This record gives sequence, structure tokens and C-alpha cells, in this order.
Amino acid sequence: MERSVRRETRELGAALTAAMERTGASVGMVYLLPPEGRALRLAVLSGVPLDIAAPWTRVALGDPVPVADAVAQARLVWLADQEEMARRYPRPGLVLPYRFSLAALPLTADGTPWGGLVVLWPAGHPPTLSPEEAEALRTGAGRMADVLRTAAGAGAPLLPGPQPFLAHSPGPASDAGQAAAALAFADRLPGGSCALDLDGRVTFVTRTAAELLGLPEERLVGTFPWEALPWLDAPVVEDRYRAALISRETTAFTAVRPPGHRLRFRLHPDATGISVRVIPLPDAPEAGSRPRSAREPARRRSATPAVPGRAGTLYHLMHLAAMFTEAVGVRDVAERTAEQMTPALGARSLALLLAGDGRLRLVGHSGCDPDLAERLHSVPVGAGTPEVRAFTGGTPLFFQSARELRAAYPSAGERTPEGAWAFVPLIASGRPVGSLALGFDRPRGFHSPERAVLSSLAGLIAQALDRARLYDAKHDLVHSLQAGLLPHGLPRVSGLDVAARYLPAAVGMDVGGDFYDVIRLGDTTCAVTIGDVQGHNVDAAALMGQVRTAVHATAGAPPGEVLARTNRLLLDLDPGLFTSCLYAQLDLARHSAVLATAGHPPPLCRHPDGRTASLDVPPGLLLGIDATATYPETEVPLPPGTLLALFTDGLVEVPGVHFDTTTADLAARISRGDPTDLDALADAVVEHACRTAPRNDDMALVLLRTHP
Repeated sequence: MERSVRRETRELGAALTAAMERTGASVGMVYLLPPEGRALRLAVLSGVPLDIAAPWTRVALGDPVPVADAVAQARLVWLADQEEMARRYPRPGLVLPYRFSLAALPLTADGTPWGGLVVLWPAGHPPTLSPEEAEALRTGAGRMADVLRTAAGAGAPLLPGPQPFLAHSPGPASDAGQAAAALAFADRLPGGSCALDLDGRVTFVTRTAAELLGLPEERLVGTFPWEALPWLDAPVVEDRYRAALISRETTAFTAVRPPGHRLRFRLHPDATGISVRVIPLPDAPEAGSRPRSAREPARRRSATPAVPGRAGTLYHLMHLAAMFTEAVGVRDVAERTAEQMTPALGARSLALLLAGDGRLRLVGHSGCDPDLAERLHSVPVGAGTPEVRAFTGGTPLFFQSARELRAAYPSAGERTPEGAWAFVPLIASGRPVGSLALGFDRPRGFHSPERAVLSSLAGLIAQALDRARLYDAKHDLVHSLQAGLLPHGLPRVSGLDVAARYLPAAVGMDVGGDFYDVIRLGDTTCAVTIGDVQGHNVDAAALMGQVRTAVHATAGAPPGEVLARTNRLLLDLDPGLFTSCLYAQLDLARHSAVLATAGHPPPLCRHPDGRTASLDVPPGLLLGIDATATYPETEVPLPPGTLLALFTDGLVEVPGVHFDTTTADLAARISRGDPTDLDALADAVVEHACRTAPRNDDMALVLLRTHP
């Protein structure tokens, strides 16, 4: 039964196919950015089967993939050809070594990113995107963003489904007379003819083609040729098939039907499918393999692909290996495995369990029903379950059906799906680190090549998880150190509301040097400081603690003097690192503030009337450069209702975007926010920063608002 599809999803599909028709694009993909904003999810696909798009069903905002850059940097990404793809984006260039052009755009409405659009053109597209094509893409992207914004505004945001919605262009309509004439035409041609739809299934085959392929017509129609004809499951066939789909160019290959019948295949693709010509060649020497009788049943393939054979496996292994070189942390590895490998393997459900403290713990899953996920949440290694047996025994377990599974392991309980199950140990450096559980829709056997595929994939996953666990351990250690050096709470000062946020960098394993502090000086006076130590390591964190202590010790002196004393202290310590720092002293009784800065970005000021702009504070030298440096002071009024925003550059730095532009965007967001709820405003600012770009630096934010 076809899964119900929301009206908004169909509208996205209609907008995608319209944009493809206007621009002549052959492949299109629409990505959504869910509310958590950590990764893009493929929601609509057109022009190629899901098998080919499976490696990119989930794209993290920091991934080296065109759509991630387009969304993170809020710009159009254009790749003229295969060479530019390989040069700028090696991972997709490795998995798709074909001739095509590509454009990626963000789906943005009212400054909010909702997702991304990707379109591909066949080989031969000019090296530049024409103004008409660019306008058509922007129009289509705007239409999609409006659909997503409207749905979210109505309280029902559109979320990605378990599988992308396929919006392939329909084939040409014809009456019965034309169909009969076309069949007669194809039969009269020398050799054989057949047709594949965009998903790869045989939709038409002539009698001659069926005879050449060695199966009757009824055994071929509706099947995938590499499944109905195992001798076509070869890397060269997969490669030429993918090349035809992606490049929309005619491709050809030669295959041998056992025992030695050589056949030449020519693939002629268009927007609706592939026409295939089959021409016999002189027979090859017999290879000793037994020809299969036309009466032997062909293995049919369901709408969801089965465990890939030799050809598809090469692509999945290449992509998985490349993906894991960029994944950091157990959570990252688990999410990428669960979300990307489930469709690649044709599994209905996947569970990833990692060993620790005498238990197997569920670290990632996809397609598991809630009861199963709950049972697998934490399993003692002494439990009699197949997941544990695979882990402790170090050998995989395969069951052709859920009934067979329950017969062997009654403790496994009822499981959905009811089809076949596989439990594969995750072994890294010769020791088991966890287990992988896969459930399939239907009962099936696991042939030796398929078992080898699953074992290879499990080995890659195990090595990635083992490295990720070491990363997490170091990450937790260094960030615990940094958290210990930051203030655990903010003082209460009469007439002032304060909120602060600190987020470590989204990538990288080392601790940062961002710091902030709010110091109560009296009943109506306080000081606030924020800064950033050069570097991302333990030395930077230690120096950050020393700078914060020095500022705290001299607080109450004029701001310029506080920075000068701290500067001389750093030079005496000779750490070899520089530090930016902003220090402000607030007098709430006089409604004024005095500021001085050592190379740090000036604060933003939202005035009582709602206007927000950067304060004009003369910059001084960074701390740690010159012992004689002085730091000019600037006094500014703070009438009731004034809001100050102090921040480190990690909050506003976006690759490829000018600092002034991102600072202006931050000012606009502060202007639109509710100044009476600083906590909500601080959360919104940080969330927007995390959604719009991958952050390679720590970020700190301090908001202060005066009131009567």
C-alpha cells in the first residue's frame, strides 16, 4: 500500500519538476532542515532511483557537500563539470565520477533557512549557469520555501518522511494503436529491445530480447535486470547504468550470458527511463558455468532494494569509508550509519549497539518500533538475545524470518518487521565493540556474497565507532576543563537583567579559549567582560582562566587600566598566545557605561526605541603584544530599556560571508526579539547561529538590559 503523502510534499514535488522542466535539468533533490537544524534530510527526489541518492539522504551542515555549503553560506553553489566537483568536493566526486553540471541553492524565507535544492544537468551543459536558468531556480526555491514557511506557520511543519517522495516526470501517453505499432516496430529491428523506468525496473521487452537474455518475457517485466539475471550483477554494468542516468549520455557494455553467449548492450537514457538495445556477438569460450533454464524462477526485487550485490556494494563501501573519515563522535557515526545505511542495504530497520560497562547500549537506530528500541536501550552482555550472542561470539547470525528467529531465541520477543533478520558483530582491531541488527520486510535467505557485504560494512562501522569513542572521551575531558573555568552563575544586580550562553565549537576535538564574566562591584555598579584566547588547546584554556582571574582581580579600576594591567601580566607569563578582551563598567544609578577593548568586536546596543547598532569603541592592541599598550575608554549612555550584546567572533563568523554582514544579521535578530525575555532571546540567537552555518569556533554571548 502506498504511503500517504502530505499535500505540501506533493507541492514541493510539483515545484521541483517545474524548475527542472524550465531549466532542462535531469535530476532534482529537495532537502528539508528539521527544527533541530543539525542536518539536511532528502524529502523529494526526481530523475534517478533512490539507490543512487541513498548516500545523500542525510547531509550534515558541516559536510563537504554542495547543498550543505549552499544552506550554511546562504548562496548558490555552481559546479560546471566533473573535474570541478572532484576538486572542490572529493567525496561525492569519488562516488559519482560522471559528466554532469550541478547547482545547489538554499530554501530561505524571511531570513530563515528551511532546506536546500539541488539540480543536475546532463553532460554538455555550458560552463556557466544562464540568467534564465538561475532565475527559474530562484523562483522554484522561493516557491518551495513559501510552502515550508506556510506549513510551519500553521503549526504543522513539514518533516522528512522515512523515504524521499519520488516525483519522476511521467512518460508520454499513447493510445492502443500507437502502442501496437511501437511493439511491431521494435520487433522488426535486428537484435532485441527493452525499456527500464527511472527506478531500473524492466517495463517492456521484445521477444528477441527475452530469447537473448535467456528468460521469458513474463519473467523479466517488473524485475530489476541485475536481479533477474545474476550475470548482469557486475561492476561495469552498474557503472554504465549509473553513467547513463546521471550524464544522460548513451553508454554501452558487453556481458557474457553463461555459458559463453556474448551480448552487447547500448543504453539510451532520457527523462523518463532508459531504452536498451541488445545485440548478440560471437560467443566467448565456455567458462564452465551452467546456463540457467528459462523455466528457472527469476529472483524478484521489491520496491526497497535488497542487500546490494557486488556492483552496488563498491559504491556503498566507498561512500561509507569516505563518510567515516569526516564523522566525529559516537553520536555522529551512529546517526550517519542508521540514516544512510538503512536505505542502502534495503533494510526496514537498523539498530546499532555499542558495548560498555557490561552492557550493550543502543547508540543509533532507524525504522525500529518503540517497543524494540526500548528493549535494546540497554542489554546486559549476559542476556540470551541474538544481539548479545553476535557480540560475545564474534560471528554473525542470520535468520530467514522472524519466526525462525523466535524459534532460536524465544527471548527475542515479537519483532517488526516480520521478515529476515541479521545480527553482525562490530569488530575493531580484533576485538568486538558492539553489534549491528538489521530487519527486512520479507523472509529471505542470505547468500555468501551478501554475508560478506554485511561483514565488510560492519567492520567499517566498528572502526569508526572505536575512533569516535576515543574522540568523545577527550572531548568530554577538555570541555569539562573549560566549563570549570567559566562562571557557574551570574550575580544579581539591581536594575539589570543578564543572560549568558557558551557553546563549544561544532567540530574539532580541542578546548577553546572563549570566556566571559559578570562581576558585581556594588549595589548599582557591575563589570562585564568577554574575550577570546588565541588557539584551541589546553594551553588556551589555561591562559583563559588566568586572564579571567586577572580581570576579576583588578575589576573596579577604570576599564582602560584593567586591560593594561592584564596585558602586563600576560607578557610576564609569556604564554606565546594573544587574547582579545572587552571590558565594560556599568553604573546603573547614573545610567551610563564606560568601555575599553583590546582588539575585541564592539558590543551591539539595542536602544529603547528598538534600533540596534554596534557601539563605536576605539580598539586597542590585543593583550600579550606590547607592555606599553594603552586602551582608550569610551562612555555611553544607558537609559532604562537599553540592551547590550557582547559576543565572541565565533557567533558571527560564517565562511565566505563578510564579518560586517553577519554582524548586521545579528543586530537585526536582536531588534526583532523580545528584550524583556533575555533567556529566550539568547537561545534564539544561538540557535540561529547553529542553524545557518557549521561553527568551527566556540561562541559566547552575554546580554544585559537595564530597567528602572
